Amino acid sequence: MTHFQPGLVHTPVTPFKRDHSIDFDAYGKLIEFHLRNGADALALPMSQGEDMSLTDGELRNLLEFALKQVKGRVPVIAHVSDAGTSIAIERARHAEKGGAAAIASHPPYFWHPKASMVVEHLVRIGAATRLPFFICSPPVEDVGTPLTTEITLQVLERLDNLAGVVDASMDWVFMVEAISLGRKVRPEFQLLAGTDYMVSAGVIGGSSVFSPLAGVAPRLVRELYNLCAKQQFTQARKAQEDIAALHHLVKKAGFAGLKGAMRAMGRDCGEPRPPARALGEIESGKLVEEVSAMGFLRAEPRGW
Repeated sequence: MTHFQPGLVHTPVTPFKRDHSIDFDAYGKLIEFHLRNGADALALPMSQGEDMSLTDGELRNLLEFALKQVKGRVPVIAHVSDAGTSIAIERARHAEKGGAAAIASHPPYFWHPKASMVVEHLVRIGAATRLPFFICSPPVEDVGTPLTTEITLQVLERLDNLAGVVDASMDWVFMVEAISLGRKVRPEFQLLAGTDYMVSAGVIGGSSVFSPLAGVAPRLVRELYNLCAKQQFTQARKAQEDIAALHHLVKKAGFAGLKGAMRAMGRDCGEPRPPARALGEIESGKLVEEVSAMGFLRAEPRGW
């Protein structure tokens, strides 16, 4: 397997129309925005793309559209997670056939399979293609079987194409164990930050990041990534603190918060698809005020 290091990976949201159908016109503009503003690669649709609310057909259509829009300008990592192993396998094969550069999956969630079942689930997905495979922390806290060091190492020992682990748990012990023990099995094994908190992963050898906030503040995200890539972690502190403030603001409202912040920056991607809650008029107005008050966002691009 050719070594694939993704770099700064943007994870686009999924735009919806008022009837909650996918807005492909807005999605095309969003992809172009990410490509113009520092994306080394795209990963989609991750949890920020509301993958749990998309049908299998919609997931395939989004990937096909993105690959056609990108036209090989950057690698596209296809997110193929599903609670059903056979469904995830078929998505992985569809991604490889369509031209994706890699695939990503997390353990099943909303049920509690044994760790041995999670290992088998992930191994079967990874073995379905020859693409680099990244396993990810589950996107929902305290639900399902968590991704552990033991699961990661067992999958690594069985899959030649397991390229790395994408950690969104920010569990320091897991990150240290995963990269240090993983590299004893495979020296090129990668740790990727699954959030915009890059410094902690970078200090222990993390090499890439999946960035949910790149749709709001791509220049700040790029600045932070570049500093971490140079191991200038002390200099990265201010950018990381600004990212933390933005993350804290949007996380309170979940998908609606992220999309609301993007709307405040002139990139309207609609409301989240139910059952995710949309912001009310007062909440939305308050979010716009808080985004406008963040001085570090004045250097960011406005509109598409």
